[in-house]
Formats: sequence, structure tokens, C-alpha cells
Amino acid sequence: MGQADCIFCRIAAGEVNANVVHTDDDTVAFRDINPQASTHVLVIPRRHIPSVNAIEDADAELVGKLYRVAAAIAREDGVATSGYRLVMNNGPDAGQSVDHIHLHVLGGRSLAWPPG
Repeated sequence: MGQADCIFCRIAAGEVNANVVHTDDDTVAFRDINPQASTHVLVIPRRHIPSVNAIEDADAELVGKLYRVAAAIAREDGVATSGYRLVMNNGPDAGQSVDHIHLHVLGGRSLAWPPG
């Protein structure tokens, strides 16, 4: 899948509507259309990186920024103190349905372990 076909690239470019809760030069965060908790936000890099396997050394700062944005969203949504889960799936067996790395921020309910 090329970047032109990537739904997350299109959301980041403003071509597809989403419930965006954060945007900056490097990242975009938006509410999941099929939420699994009261807080379920996806944090994505604007730059297309198809999977965790494709992350390179030069991406370290960008990937770290995804986590900083996730923590800020948890604070804004009021789940930072009670707890939240950060999940980045890699590949179809792990549940990655869009080939563009994305960090799920889940909170607002008790989350079981191990996950599904």
C-alpha cells in the first residue's frame, strides 16, 4: 500500500475527517472509530512508517514523541492517574489493520491482562 492509499496518511493530511484531539508538525492523534474504552485515541506520525519492523534508528525521536503525545492525551482525558494502556500492534496476527504505525491510548476502564 502506498502513502496515497493509506487512510492514516489521508487523515494526517486533512483529506479524511476524523475526531482529531492533537496535531503538531510530526504527529496527529484522533479518537478511534470503534473505541474499546472511554478513552481510545490513536497517535500516528505524519510520516508514513508501515510497521514496527520498518522503524529505523533515525525514527527514534519521532517514536518517542508518539509516547509523549500519548501521555499528554491521557492527562487531558483524565486517565493518567487511574491508569491507561499503550499498544502498538505489528502485523496481522497482532491485530494491525492499517499499515501505518499507530499507538493506541486506552483508558477509562479496568483493562485485563493478558490482553485478548
